[in-house]
Amino acid sequence: MSKRAEMIKELLDMQKKFIAYDKAQEGGFEMADYYVDDPSHPLYNYREDYNELAMKIVDQAHEDRGSNR
Repeated sequence: MSKRAEMIKELLDMQKKFIAYDKAQEGGFEMADYYVDDPSHPLYNYREDYNELAMKIVDQAHEDRGSNR
């Protein structure tokens, strides 16, 4: 599996975990959970980690095509 495919798989796994967390909450997902600052919380650093990985994929795609973002 290529490095890009591994990163995409990781993004999809993160999405699945997020959806599972959302479904497990009584009354739905709370936005406060999205910005949580507790390292023991399941969504700790989710936004940052997801965004960083997504940008690596975008950068790699641009590098492969010789284009700029």
